[in-house]
Amino acid sequence: MNPLIAVVGPTATGKSRLAVRLAQEFDGEIIGADSRQVYRHLDIGTAKPDGQELAGVPHHLIDIINPNEDFGLAQYQHLAYRVLEDISQRDKLALLAGGSGLYLWAVLEGWVIPKVAPDPELRHELEQRAENGEGLELYRELMEIDPAAARKIDPRNLRRLIRALEVSKYSDVLFSQQQRKDGSPFDALIIGLTAERPELYRRIDSRVDSMIEQGLVEEVRKLADLGLSRDLPALSGIGYKQIGAFLEGGLTLAEAIQQIKTETHRLVRRQYNWFRLTDDRINWFDITDDFEPEVFALARRFISK
Repeated sequence: MNPLIAVVGPTATGKSRLAVRLAQEFDGEIIGADSRQVYRHLDIGTAKPDGQELAGVPHHLIDIINPNEDFGLAQYQHLAYRVLEDISQRDKLALLAGGSGLYLWAVLEGWVIPKVAPDPELRHELEQRAENGEGLELYRELMEIDPAAARKIDPRNLRRLIRALEVSKYSDVLFSQQQRKDGSPFDALIIGLTAERPELYRRIDSRVDSMIEQGLVEEVRKLADLGLSRDLPALSGIGYKQIGAFLEGGLTLAEAIQQIKTETHRLVRRQYNWFRLTDDRINWFDITDDFEPEVFALARRFISK
């Protein structure tokens, strides 16, 4: 099995920075595992690696699709496996880094993903129902059809909820039953970065303020100038949604910034459902410690075996 190092954990823990340092030390290439960084033009709000990081180490699956194009888990997994195989064939070390638990585990555990094509009409109908205040009703419908799937989906995750209903409509096999795990063809070392919640929230708030200083408002304005609707799934992410509301007069800038911080705090809590501190597959490191020497030693032992 080919070696793979995954760097996981909640947002604002420095996953990208550590992945770059590991890639530089061990002749590696990085595959992004972020459901928003795949989109072009979404740079500041997704905290994409900066130009220096991108220039210093090859990165893959970042800036690969336009915000108005469909992109989902099955596409990501297919592309990730293709890139991973290419990196391995060139005798480079593959590093998978990001905070999207769905994307990461789909690769690391070899999920078999439902092969049901998107139905734009059905999706639009369900989105309209959600906009009209029927979001919880959609969740109840999924609970009746496939309670196992419903229990694993956050009712506020409209995109995931609609996909589960879509698969249930067009497949004879329940959504929850189609997501079996065949195992990955890669031998993975999983490194997790964490910190106490107050420290994480402090880092998040500081990063949000930095995003505003770097021009997040102007970035969202430019997306609107490109004719990209706020209703696009790509623009429903934290930051873009709130700044979009500010630009349309629905929020003050101060309110938008505070909502971004609050929603990102909530995101951290959801991310820990994907990356549990009790998961013995993950080697956890507290980012407030001098953790890098131990990480590098662990990586060196893993690669040498």
